[in-house]
Parts: sequence; C-alpha cells; structure tokens
Amino acid sequence: MDAESPTTPRIRLTEFARAAGCAAKLGPADLSSVLATLPPAQHPDLLVGTDTADDAGVFRLTPDLALVQTVDFFTPIVDDPFRFGAVAAANALSDVYAMGGEPRTALNVACFPQRGVPMAVLGEILRGGIAKATEAGVVVVGGHTVIDEEIKFGMAVTGLVHPERFWRNVGARPGDALVLTKALGTGIVTTARKHGMGTEVEEAAAIESMLALNATASRTLREFAVHACTDVTGFSLLGHGFEMAHGSSVRIELTAAQLPSLPGARALASAGQLTGGCRRNREWLADRVEVAAEVPADLVELAYDPQTSGGLLAAMPAATADAAVAALRAAGVACATIVGTVRERRSGPWIVLG
Repeated sequence: MDAESPTTPRIRLTEFARAAGCAAKLGPADLSSVLATLPPAQHPDLLVGTDTADDAGVFRLTPDLALVQTVDFFTPIVDDPFRFGAVAAANALSDVYAMGGEPRTALNVACFPQRGVPMAVLGEILRGGIAKATEAGVVVVGGHTVIDEEIKFGMAVTGLVHPERFWRNVGARPGDALVLTKALGTGIVTTARKHGMGTEVEEAAAIESMLALNATASRTLREFAVHACTDVTGFSLLGHGFEMAHGSSVRIELTAAQLPSLPGARALASAGQLTGGCRRNREWLADRVEVAAEVPADLVELAYDPQTSGGLLAAMPAATADAAVAALRAAGVACATIVGTVRERRSGPWIVLG
C-alpha cells in the first residue's frame, strides 16, 4: 500500500502548502492564548479534557468502557497523494495510541481546491487514508469536505479504553526514564526536499517513519507501568516534553547524544533546512528550556523540529525502561531509545537538553 499512486497525474502536493504537515499548526503560544479564554469542559464522566493539553479527550460511558476522541488534519507533507492520505491518517490515529487506547472508527476531514487540481487526486488522498485506517483495524464511516485553495486532510478518530487504564501526558515521576519510539527529523528532511536538497533515500526514510503506526509501540508499552505518555508532533520533542514536565510538576532532562535521528536530518539541519514551526517552538519555549553550551547546534534543531506522525514519548520507572526498550525493538520498533530522565523541579527551566 505504500507505493506511489499509479493512475493520478504527477502533481507536487507540497507546492499547494505554505507550511507542511504538523509544521502548519497554529503556534503553541497563539493557541494557548485563545484556549485560555474558553470555558473549560465539565461533566462527571469527562475523564480527560483540555486542561493539560492532552492528546485526546476521554469520556466514560460505563464503569468498564470509555471513548477516546481526537481530530487532526494538515497540509501535504509529501507529494504523492496516496502517501499523504496515509501519513495524515497515521498521525491522527496516533493520538489514541498515545492515550493507551485502541482506535475503532474515523471520519475524514478534507479541504480541496475546486479548480487546478484533478478530483482524482482527492480520491487518492482518501484512498490512502482508508488503507492506513484499515491497517489499524479502523473503519472510516464518512467525512466532510470544503473548498479551499490549500489542500488539507486528516481524520476525526474515536477509540476505546478502560476508564482506569488510559495514559495521560501528565503523571511523570522523579526517577522515571523517558523512552522515545521514533527517530526525529521529519520536518527538517521534508523541508529540505521541498527546497531541492537532501536525497531521495533520506526522504524515503522519513516517509517510512511517518507511515508507521504507533499501534505496536502502544500495545508493547501497555505491558509495562507507564506513568505518562504523549506523541511527539508539531510542538517538537522539547515542546511536548515541556507539556509533560509542566503538567507533572517535574523537570525533564534530555540527553542530546541519545536522540535518534532520521538519515540526513542532522546534516540538513546544519545546512539551515528548518521549518517555520521550529522558529515558533523556539519562541514559545524560550524561557522554559535550557540548552547546555556543549550540545551541537544540529541536535538542538532536531529537538525543536516539528514532527509529523512522530513517535511516543513515555515516562516509566527506570528499573523497567531497559526491558521496555528491548521489548519494543523485538516487536519491530527499531528506534526505541531511552532519551532522558525525570527529576524533581523546584525552580528554573522545565526542560534541560544536555
């Protein structure tokens, strides 16, 4: 299913996007300022709402069953429409996996121009999304489209979880180890390819990573005690790490040398192939992150890079982290790595990259 679309006209979808993938998201500082003006959702069965910027909402239906609900859509990050649809679907499904849930149904969300792009392209985008959803055991039950000069696609996803067994992005404890399940650098590599830099091999590795579901990682981690979990997307490893640290009232210390990177990502970062989302992440985190002077600049950029369909970041007891990484790699999650630790925080930055 990962082959390029054989029957649609050759059109570079990324030319229809001012910003690609999760780098197109509204900046976290702007988003926070808007959300702060809204009344909080309240209901006795609402187990997870918007108060801690979690990956999805959780609503209890019965003592043994809760819904996990999320929506995610974005502009093209790859040129092939089928692959774009599949990447967008994998990214949307990831929020449910990050909560420890199992996705069950999805609704398409699509924006498409009325002129200039054949409707067959939209068909391939939708076909790619359905194929990836089918791989996940998810039924696409419908959707909605609007006319827009900028192409966008994603899904609203509903999943299931036990009301007492879901994960949140808060709850990390001092002494925990931090496990990351995918390599970083999707924003850097795809931006470089849009600018005619990097190689096809590097682009193929980034696409393969974005296409990979977080299903195996989530199911494997459920065999271990996980205190907090999130998926790393547009706000970067540092941004999503900050949300975990702030919500858990702890400090997170990341080891730059341990960060897994996609082929070519570090060299392309050194060459200046950075996204606008990277700049917004830096501005948002300016007084929240401390970077040690000895950390190479390319690794700093990697940590700020907006990810599309990135991996899971899990905080878990240090005593079981090595076993969890071994289990993840044995299950096929080859990039699983311990990337940091959780410490007590009394003052100072929430995140340290050293």
